Order: sequence, then structure tokens, then C-alpha cells
Amino acid sequence: MLQMMIIRFLIICLFPYISIIDSSHFRGGTITSRPFNNTPSGSSVPVIVRERWSWRRSSGFPVCSPATIAAQNPMIGGGSLTCVSGSCGSYFSSMSVSTYCTDFSAPLDVASGEYYQTFTIPLNIVFSVAFTGGAWFSYLVVGRDGSWSVVGLISTIVRPDGYLNTSPIAVSLPILYKEINIQHVHVVQMSDFDGTDILRCRWSKQLTPNINSYDECADVCNGIPGANLIGENCTIVFTLTTAGWYVAAALQIEDFYNAAALAANKPMTSVPLQFLFYGYAAPSGCSTPPEIIGNRPNRACIGVLVGDNITEYVTIQVYCPGKSITEYVSSVPVGMQKSAIINPRPGIYQIILSWFPVSSQYGPQAVCIGAVDNTNIQTNQWCITFLVGFKSPDVIRPTLVQGTASPIGTVFQNQTVFSIQTSISVNRPTRNGTYIYFYYSNGTLVRKYDCGWEPEVTYTGFTIVIRFPVSPWDAGAFYYVNMDSGVASGTEFCGPESAPINDPTFWVFNIWNPARSSTTTTTTTPFTTVTVTTKQTSTTSINTALTTTGIIVTTAIPLTTTATTSTTTPPTTAPPATPAPTAASSTNESTVAVLDPKDFESICLQPIAILNAAFLAAMMPIQAIVMYAAFTKFSNTFGASQRDARTRHKQRMTRIMRK
Repeated sequence: MLQMMIIRFLIICLFPYISIIDSSHFRGGTITSRPFNNTPSGSSVPVIVRERWSWRRSSGFPVCSPATIAAQNPMIGGGSLTCVSGSCGSYFSSMSVSTYCTDFSAPLDVASGEYYQTFTIPLNIVFSVAFTGGAWFSYLVVGRDGSWSVVGLISTIVRPDGYLNTSPIAVSLPILYKEINIQHVHVVQMSDFDGTDILRCRWSKQLTPNINSYDECADVCNGIPGANLIGENCTIVFTLTTAGWYVAAALQIEDFYNAAALAANKPMTSVPLQFLFYGYAAPSGCSTPPEIIGNRPNRACIGVLVGDNITEYVTIQVYCPGKSITEYVSSVPVGMQKSAIINPRPGIYQIILSWFPVSSQYGPQAVCIGAVDNTNIQTNQWCITFLVGFKSPDVIRPTLVQGTASPIGTVFQNQTVFSIQTSISVNRPTRNGTYIYFYYSNGTLVRKYDCGWEPEVTYTGFTIVIRFPVSPWDAGAFYYVNMDSGVASGTEFCGPESAPINDPTFWVFNIWNPARSSTTTTTTTPFTTVTVTTKQTSTTSINTALTTTGIIVTTAIPLTTTATTSTTTPPTTAPPATPAPTAASSTNESTVAVLDPKDFESICLQPIAILNAAFLAAMMPIQAIVMYAAFTKFSNTFGASQRDARTRHKQRMTRIMRK
């Protein structure tokens, strides 16, 4: 009995301090806000406030796990977000900082979560909210065992364009591993749903006055010794000097309506972002970090609709022999599932992301991943943005007649203008290094153009146009076109990107060979039968339609190196050799009758002759009847007997009139 009373007493005494114990293992976070509807109506507006916080995983109970992520229960973290300056009121008294767990890493001992709450706030007010506490952990170079303060500015003031403002968004992993004693350049991805706003990034400030009129960073202000910050693109240049220790980055990302507001330093909102860098000594032997590669480049923007089934592959390459990917740290939206690490082939690892976005996640949702190898070396941070509620443009697959691309099929050697259509109006990509490629059929690169800046690529509404200064084509050769992710970018927010195109059958064409259509050739060549092996995603069939240039289609891009020919008499002019690709793995086969220009000329002679004979045979009796009727009419009108009869009639009438 006494034992039970002691246990109950301890539970009652310790329960109020559970959140304080949890909070002492803080790992950074952010606060953002947006109106539910950016068109003002009435005297108040629903505002969605979003928090994202990271903690030491082992400090919570139960710890964040796949089960707690799937169940979204229990929540992690503790404490309150409160109004600290500006127009504070009962409409925002406080907000819990407990979040639904979305990510964790057991080796790094970190867990992260996210939480949204909607508040009805009067129009045309501004106020700052803060999450404060103590203490940071003991291995901080600046702020060891100190306090933290994370402060954001929320505004419902109507913008000069008549809309309500949405705060910018900045994303980061909670912990980033960096080698000591070398200079690093780290770019923080920031974006704004109000696409015309000017964004700037600055260090958080302890001393007031600042835009929040409150201490923005407590004991981790200037937490990275010697670091420089480039505010225009939020780039941190720094060097870590102590292995096994952390430094804290405390930033504010702010949006300005125009250049005048920027010059006056009058941001509309201010978004905090705090995270950690961890220093490690260079390992012995090969120290090349692994790298995230794959279809989507860093900072890609992908449009998705509510309810879409989203699947993205994160591919990591390891460059050092004997090393492998053993762990990853991530930051993803609520509801996104992450697979275990997959090793499909030597040196390549994958993580599969799966997600069904819901209506409450409308707008930008960021995803960041950093993979760690078995020597604790981490990849650079890789982040992409899913823009929920918006569709990415599709580059429409070309077709032969009335197609969406020009030219396709057989084209002339002097062709220099190419175009392809998209499903929605598109712009030039915002990211340089986004290429469109022209290849020989064997995969040899002919030309590539950076769609981010090169003048040879232009965008007009639904059409992308590529203009070659000089035609680079070889007579008789076959070509195909591929594109990076984002060659076509939408017009909303961060520019939702088209998917990458790596299919050598997507857009193909070949060059007319005048030598094979010479009219001086007296021999004929029957059809050539070619066995075509296609990939799993395509099949090949006969198409007798005209190409976009009006030349008869000769063949699709050759996909094998073997052929069987039924020719008995060789042509007098042999075709030039053209590059041919390596045979792909066989899944579907079909036989295609390949027509070269001379074949077409030959087979058209007989049907044209027959058609002319039939036409003449049909016209001859008709012509005879018409001629007979015409001559009969002429005879009746102008014959001698008719003239004499008219003369006698005239004389008779004259005699009658005299009487």
C-alpha cells in the first residue's frame, strides 16, 4: 500500500515537468503562416499556423517509430507558442508545440514532427509569436546548455495588390554533417507562394529593435563562428573547426512586396529557421561523400493534386569502395511514408517516398533527405517542393499526323527549327542546368541546350521552340530527343516542373537521304523486313501516315542491330552507314515493313498507271456522247437546209405583209 502511494506521488509530482524534460533536447524548427483564403472578406480571416520542430529522439516516450508515424499518435515535444509583441489578443492566446512525428533517425538520435492549427484573426493586424525554452544541449560551440528563442511574424494586413499575404517557407534537415577544416557552402531553400515577392534571408538578432521587437535567437545568435551569409539566396559560407561538436544556425526569412519596401526594410512577414551543423574529422582512405542523384534535381518543384498517389525515388550513389548507405535523416510532410534503404545494384541505394496529399496540405510542402554512409559521412542536403493543388505540365508525346511536335519522321537535312507542345502554359525553368538533349540513335550526344538561359530555346504559351544556328544533321541518320526534369515549368509559385524524359522512343526523327531516292536507279528493291525489339514501355507497329514534313514516313528509329532482308536484286546506290544502338532487352517484337524513298517511287508506278487507264476508259463513252450531242446541235442550227428554210419563211412573210 505504501509503495503504491509513493508511485502515485511521484507521478503527480513529475507529470507537470514532462514537457520541460522533453524541451531540454531541442534540435531547432520553424514557424510559418498562410490565410485559408487569400481574398479578404469581412472583418477577420482564418489563418493556418504551421510548426515544425525537431528533438532528441531518445528523450520522448514512446520514441518516434514507424508505428507512431502511421498512427499519428502520440505527439512529440512539449511547450507553447505564445504572442510576444504587436497586436496580441484572445484570438491567439497560445498554441501547443506538440507535433505529429513525421521523421526519425535512431543513429543520429533525432526525431521531427509537424502540426497545423487554424486561428480566426482580425484583418489588418500584425503580431509576433515565439517558442522559448532551455536548454540547448552541451555540445554546442556557441550557446552550450543555453536557452533558445524562435520567433515569427504573422500578418493579416491586406497587401497593395488587394490580397492577403502568405509567409515564405524555408526548409532544412535538423542536423547536417560537415567535415571540419574545409570551407562549406550551404544553400537554404526558400520560396514564397506569392510569386512576385522579394525574399531575403538574414541572421536572427538578439538585440531589439528588430521586426519582431523580441529576442529572436537567445543564446545561439551568431552561432556559427566566422560564417558569412548571402541574403539574396540564403547561402551560408562557413568552416567548422571542432570534430564531434555542433553549431546552430538561426535565420529569419522575410518577404518584401517590392523594391521600395526592401529599401525601407519593411517586410510583410518574418519566418524563423533554426538547425544544426555537426563537425566530423576526415576519415582515413577514400573520403568522397555519397551523393543523391536521380530523376529530380535538388530544389525541384513538383505540382500534385489532392488525392494523387505520389511515388518518388531518392537515389544515392556511393563512390568509395567498401562503403554503403546505412541511415538517412529526413524532413517530410505529415502522411508521407518512407521505405527502408534498398540496394538494387552495387554502389546504388534507393529510398521510396509514398504519399497521398490531403486538402489541408494545399500549397507548398517541402521534402528534404540526407543519406549517411557506414563511416558517418552524409550527402549534401537534397530538397524538393511538392506544390499541392497544382498540376505539373506534361510534355505531350509526339504523333505523326496533326502531332504535338515538329518535325518528326523523315525530315530534310537543313532542318533547324524544332517545337513541342505542353499540356498547360509554361515558362522557362528558374534553375540553370536544365537541359534538352539531341542524340544519335546509338546514344551519342549531338547537341544540348540549357533551357534556363540559352537563347536557342524559347517559350510561347503551350509551345517550346528550339532553334539551331546551324543544322548539325547527317543524311540518313536517326535521332531522338530527351529532356531533364523541369524543361517545361508551370507559371505558379515555384514553377511546377515537367517530369524528366529518358525514353529514346519519345520523340524520334531521321534525315532524308537523297542518294536513296535517285531517279537514275533502274533496279528495284523489295521491302526490307526488320525485326524491332522494344522496351517494356513501348511497342512498334506499322504506320503509313504522312510525317509532319509531308515526306512519307520511312521507319521508326532503329532499335536493334539485326535484320533479315528478302532482297533478290541489290540497288545500284548503296545507302550510307548510320549509327545503330545496342539491342535492348526483348519483351515485345513486331515486324515493320520499311519503305525507303526509292521503294515508294517504285510501288506507286503501277497503281497510278491502272488508275489512269480506268479513268480514260470511263471517260471515253461520256466524251463520245457529249461530242455527238454538240455536233447535232451545231448541224441543226447552222446547216444549209435550215438556212434555206429560214430564207423562204422570210420571203413568204414579206409577201403576206404587202397584201
